[in-house]
Amino acid sequence: MGQTARVSAIVWIAALSLVAWLWLLLCQGFFWRTDVRLPPRKEPDRWPSVCIVVPARDEAAVLPASLPSLLAQDYPGRAEIFLVDDSSSDGTGELARSLARRRGGLPLTVDSPGEPPTGWTGKLWAVRHGIALARAREPEYLLLTDADIAHAPDSLRELVAAARTGGFDVVSQMARLRVESLWERLVVPAFVYFFAQLYPFRRIGLRGARTAAAAGGCVLLRTEAAERARIPDAIRHTVIDDVALARAVKGGGGHIWLGLADRVDSVRPYPRLHDLWRMVSRSAYAQLRHNPFLLAGTVLGLALIYLVPPLALLTGLAVGSTAAAVLGGLAWLVMTGTYVPMLRHYRQPLWLAPLLPFTAFLYLLMTVDSAVQHYRGRGAAWKGRTYARPDAVTDEG
Repeated sequence: MGQTARVSAIVWIAALSLVAWLWLLLCQGFFWRTDVRLPPRKEPDRWPSVCIVVPARDEAAVLPASLPSLLAQDYPGRAEIFLVDDSSSDGTGELARSLARRRGGLPLTVDSPGEPPTGWTGKLWAVRHGIALARAREPEYLLLTDADIAHAPDSLRELVAAARTGGFDVVSQMARLRVESLWERLVVPAFVYFFAQLYPFRRIGLRGARTAAAAGGCVLLRTEAAERARIPDAIRHTVIDDVALARAVKGGGGHIWLGLADRVDSVRPYPRLHDLWRMVSRSAYAQLRHNPFLLAGTVLGLALIYLVPPLALLTGLAVGSTAAAVLGGLAWLVMTGTYVPMLRHYRQPLWLAPLLPFTAFLYLLMTVDSAVQHYRGRGAAWKGRTYARPDAVTDEG
């Protein structure tokens, strides 16, 4: 009797997991599709002026692969770069000047605001300083881009054309992250997949929809919209600053858009699991607003959606429950199918798709670790700077 009850419970849990996957497949904004790219656009009659703001802290290792791509932007209008050296100790500022002298291209200004005051994250303090420098040029648009992001020569041109054509206040592209090491192949495509599941790209671009998000590595922002939303002052201590920026602009009546990039790439390596673990765990619990009930719900949700299908399949086969095995297998099959488009986007082998439950388990552990670090009072350390306040951490790329 007891074993029958246990098998029955497994069947019901497997059925619930399958229902959850069918709902995600059909009702969560088709998050699994990867065809949300820059919207239809045409070249404007007059190209608006743009200032490019690049916050940079200890980025000497990646600047040679990223900054030249900004200097070489083929933009018909007036454009200028402001690289803000956030108290670097590795010669980031001088390297940027040297690259500009050797490569030429767009004008480059390098400046430093010093250490951020209380209540500001380093990255957003640097962004604020860069925007203040740019204000003297009276640009119509600001391109906020991280120091590890390499842009195709026509990137700025395409972003501005899309913003002008669609009437967008924010046009943001999710840069293609590096996937070379084994751990990058396992974790990075899933990172973007999970992000899209939380913030379906199709919903972000709809007027009236509540979903709002941006990808901090590449954000074209209309200056008027930034002033109306008080960016970055209004989000100076937020944890996920790109999402907060999008919410502030959309909350003020702005029209925003987010999609996947084809030729905007992050050159930052994450070769070890430790590197990826730190990237996720430093802000995972903040995403849950440091709420233990949301943490518990997230852990249970991840387990139900990602871990139950393979466990139900294997358990069903082991105890002879055809129903549990079939339901678990179907849920795992739907999960695998939804992951395939993201693997194709990242040009990765499709045999990685059935391993998504393992990757999700890693993310579950990273989220729990993020909470543990929070309750130990350690804050989050990033590039030699420790944020004592848990709500004063930013996703500095």
